[in-house]
Amino acid sequence: MQISSLIQAATGPFFSLEFFPPSAEADLPSFYATVEQLRALHPLFASVTYGAGGARRRNTLAVTAELARRGFTTMAHLTCVGADPESIAVFLKDLRAVGVDNVLALRGDPPMDGRWDWKEGYFQHAVDLVAFTRERQPDMGIGVAVYPAPHPESPSFALDRRHTADKLRAGAGFAVSQLFFDVREYEALVADLRARGLDTPVVPGILPIQSFDSLRRVLSLCGANIPGKLYLSLEEADRKGGAEAVRDAGLDFAVRQIRRLLDCGAPGIHLYTLNKGDLCLRIAEEAGMRRSEPATGGC
Repeated sequence: MQISSLIQAATGPFFSLEFFPPSAEADLPSFYATVEQLRALHPLFASVTYGAGGARRRNTLAVTAELARRGFTTMAHLTCVGADPESIAVFLKDLRAVGVDNVLALRGDPPMDGRWDWKEGYFQHAVDLVAFTRERQPDMGIGVAVYPAPHPESPSFALDRRHTADKLRAGAGFAVSQLFFDVREYEALVADLRARGLDTPVVPGILPIQSFDSLRRVLSLCGANIPGKLYLSLEEADRKGGAEAVRDAGLDFAVRQIRRLLDCGAPGIHLYTLNKGDLCLRIAEEAGMRRSEPATGGC
């Protein structure tokens, strides 16, 4: 079933979850144990990533297929890097064959060796993947990523918002936001889309801060902005209690962020799980989002 239809049918705020496939086969049992642990959140859907350059596409297919077999509504990530029409068409068919009816169309990150040239790729932007997927698999559910703050390579807010609207008009049925730390950025993004006549659901993505090292890494990759007040509070937590205090402060901020997002009308919350079950369950508990039954359509 298309995720956009599940979102529209949801009877209340929901969680969706993002997992990354383990790189080693020996780690699969503990990974699936975490997945089953998080079934308690009745996620409306679960997405599965793959590495830069599509290096782990077969891992993504195998894990996404297994989650679908276990009864989860699943979505596989799909990126432009290293992709050509034939390989994408085959991947889409393989997904449908194992009961996966949704993809998240992304530009993706280039390989770490730095030799990638975007101009040489057949698919240069996520909008190209959206249009191709909609043409080849007309009834496939398609989501896209959106940036509450502009994409790091975007020269302006205005151009970034225009590109976002283009992706949605090309055939995407819903959007998942990149992580952010200022709810006002999400509100402004949604308001801009509505002003453009687009009522596409936008599910905000939340990644709890785990440490200063992880925060710096995330900020360098996605271009998110961190409010000065939050940064100062994390510095104080680190000074008084070290790494554990930073994690607690990050979790507390994520909970407050979730509550405010729901208050301003977000349809649900997309958790970047980091494959950590206890963390996600604690967030749900403290945010008051533990449900005894699905919002509709989830596990």
